[in-house]
Amino acid sequence: MQSWFKYPVTRRFLLGVGALLGGTSAVRLAFGKAPPPYPQDDTHAAQSNPAGGHGTHNGMTTVGEVNNARNGFDPHEILTDWDRGTVSRLPDGGILREFEITAEDKEIEIAPGLLFPAWTYNGRVPGPTLRVTEGDRVRIRFRNLGSHTHSMHFHGIHSARMDGVPGAGNVPPGGMFVYEFDAFPFGCHLYHCHSIPLKRHIHKGLYGAFIIDPDPDRHPEQADTARSRLLGSLENARWQEFVLVMNGFDTNFDDENEVYAVNSIAHAYSKRPIAVDRARPIRLYLVNVTEFDPINSLHLHANFFDYYDHGTTLSPTQRTIDTIMQCQGQRGILEMTYKDHEPGVYMFHAHQSEFAELGWMSLFNVRDVALQQQASGE
Repeated sequence: MQSWFKYPVTRRFLLGVGALLGGTSAVRLAFGKAPPPYPQDDTHAAQSNPAGGHGTHNGMTTVGEVNNARNGFDPHEILTDWDRGTVSRLPDGGILREFEITAEDKEIEIAPGLLFPAWTYNGRVPGPTLRVTEGDRVRIRFRNLGSHTHSMHFHGIHSARMDGVPGAGNVPPGGMFVYEFDAFPFGCHLYHCHSIPLKRHIHKGLYGAFIIDPDPDRHPEQADTARSRLLGSLENARWQEFVLVMNGFDTNFDDENEVYAVNSIAHAYSKRPIAVDRARPIRLYLVNVTEFDPINSLHLHANFFDYYDHGTTLSPTQRTIDTIMQCQGQRGILEMTYKDHEPGVYMFHAHQSEFAELGWMSLFNVRDVALQQQASGE
């Protein structure tokens, strides 16, 4: 009897085998009739399905649930769990933000029943979202508890010896290194391992978002806009901010992804739509670290947004668009509002259809929060 595995084992091959076996392929991805799409959860779930059953591309979604507790992280919490570090004052009066980051090998579940042998920062993929303010001194104590040499390379401005590349902050197993630099420029950035082979270290999960908020005092001509991005300010409090790290997973290590996602868990935000208040504007910090594909993208349904490439400007670099493409390492800020829309469930997803069907499909649940609070007597 001839073995099937004389042929290339690609994601399409695995999906075909899954169909033949009734959805029990090696990748455990079943694209058939989906479970009820919106569990009734006050925080994240939709209250109804106005999409008429098509909110998950007519059932084209993973079947079952990922065990977030076993993973040690929840993709819905990753949306907003900014790590601000431990804050103290420098002798010159400046702000010092200190972070503790550990690299470790860890098996994570990226789709129901599908375990992936990841390399992680602080036990999660993506790693913690580090959020600082322009001009802060940033100090990261990096410990490598993994099985391979690792590093942290920050997209930003710093000295050569802090670059996190071989010869400058590359850390062997059991080692430690302290990265230190001042946070410039403001924007939506990222960090990732830069050890060799680079594609494997990134693809295995060693990356995370690095957000530098603008300091309004440095931008007096656009101080109000800068304050709206400064976490903790009154102007920022009216915004609903979320970080979305676009990634993919090569489950059989053939340099081709079988699963796509934002924040690592396939279809996480299809099954539990992201709850947003219709009265408040939305800001997305979008980062692409998808390996093996030249671009990834985000398409917003029924709405348009302003885009800030790399987030390094306070005025949009593109206005009134509904689709943005990013190559690996590219990132940006998207701003939008649903204030003139009716409440309901609205899609956003990769506009490579294959990516969407293999996990990168998401939904906003747009609600009238004030009216719901009044109705419930809050």
